[in-house]
Amino acid sequence: MELLNNLALGFGVAFTLQNLAYAFGGALLGTLIGVLPGLGPVATIAMLLPSIYALDATPALIMLAGIYYGAQYGGSTTAILINVPGESSSVVTAIDGYQMARKGRAGAALAAAGLGSFFAGCVGTIIIAAFAPPLTEVAFKFGPAEYFSLMVLGLIGAVVLASGSLVKAIAMIVLGLLLGQINTDVISGVPRYSFDIPELTDGIGFVTIAMGIFGFGEIIANLGQPAEKREVFTKDVKGLWPTKNDFMMAWPAVLRGTTLGSMLGILPGGGALLASFAAYTLEKKTKMKPGEVPFGQGNIRGVAGPEAANNAGAQTSFIPMLTLGIPPNAVMALMVGAMTIKGIQPGPQVMTSNPDLFWGLIASMWVGNAMLIILNLPLIGVWIRLLTVPYRFLFPAIMTFCCIGLYTLNNNNWDVFMGAAFAVVGYIFYKLGCEPAPLLLGFILGPMMEENLRRALLLSRGDWTAFVTRPLSGALLLAALLMIVVVMLPAIRNKRQEAFQDAD
Repeated sequence: MELLNNLALGFGVAFTLQNLAYAFGGALLGTLIGVLPGLGPVATIAMLLPSIYALDATPALIMLAGIYYGAQYGGSTTAILINVPGESSSVVTAIDGYQMARKGRAGAALAAAGLGSFFAGCVGTIIIAAFAPPLTEVAFKFGPAEYFSLMVLGLIGAVVLASGSLVKAIAMIVLGLLLGQINTDVISGVPRYSFDIPELTDGIGFVTIAMGIFGFGEIIANLGQPAEKREVFTKDVKGLWPTKNDFMMAWPAVLRGTTLGSMLGILPGGGALLASFAAYTLEKKTKMKPGEVPFGQGNIRGVAGPEAANNAGAQTSFIPMLTLGIPPNAVMALMVGAMTIKGIQPGPQVMTSNPDLFWGLIASMWVGNAMLIILNLPLIGVWIRLLTVPYRFLFPAIMTFCCIGLYTLNNNNWDVFMGAAFAVVGYIFYKLGCEPAPLLLGFILGPMMEENLRRALLLSRGDWTAFVTRPLSGALLLAALLMIVVVMLPAIRNKRQEAFQDAD
């Protein structure tokens, strides 16, 4: 009963004209920055922080939250249409979504991503409202050792996820981990592997690698094809809506993705990203139906599951921020900064001292998700029109947008040059038949793994057994070990190779 009263209070706050306007503005802006390669929610929210001084706390946070989950929607659009993930959590969506676009099924892919995101967003919001306090207890049980073990499990899952050779998949993850080491040491503060280049002391940006390997690399690969094979965007789009068969295949994937995302979103350190990779791994392990398109060739489950997972993860990542004052990712850290600017101390007392803000923000997420689905489904026709543009006009436009996006990261040319360098690397991967998604996961998780490994060893005074003696950490490492054993079994390995040969 108390929950219903709280939600009634929240909807009363969310449905004021001012808050509806800011929710819509945030959702629209979030979608736009998700669609534009290079501009992410972190950069946008950081740029908008000075503007919230003139706003009350509630509309300011409603707008910033709208930008965050709107970007999750928009990021899938570029991943599906031009193979450039707008967000790190859209990397997996590009694998099958882009193949669907190439087959003239971009409309079905975009609709599946939008509807899956809407359902997961609504469920994630319900979970925040109903289970925020008990779910924070789960997050409390995760110390540095548990986070390290969880990320090890995520990386091993990525090996299973990658198509083709296991050796190539492992090599890509190791390369990603090594690239992640180019930064400033988290404990000593000493630059590593920067070769006295000032720009490398902060590390290589995710956007730089993603655009270079996925976006530019794909363009170079296409330009290497004969002219008649270069039109990867087909003009005969087969409809803007998923078929009945698509719905039947996609809805279980959406349910599985939503469940995974809701659980992993509350954990600090890329919950939405881990959730999307975990959801894709789970879909690949789920039994294929007769006549189903192989993964990597345009399977709709490979779009619906990860998109649902990253949106559910994006919503539940508000839980530790709102209830504990602990930001689980960079965007939530900026939200904590916004609360501090408005004189609100983030933490458990927000629920009691600022109920209008707490429940108004939660209710606005429902409103924002409804706005996003109303905004995005009619826009599918607009995005599809992009596919009718001849490739000779399309690729310079993609290159221009990508270069502008790279330049705006730090307002210097370095990121553009780095993007060009990774374009060559991406083309080499294409020629060698290497899947770049595991590299990105290794690159993102590498620094976080190292930080948690070193913290755990500092807390245990150098005792490595802490990783197996702590029950939760030990269980996660055991799950990772079992995954390795299962994949290495001859019967499983042969089936895996057969499946990927079929996909090729």
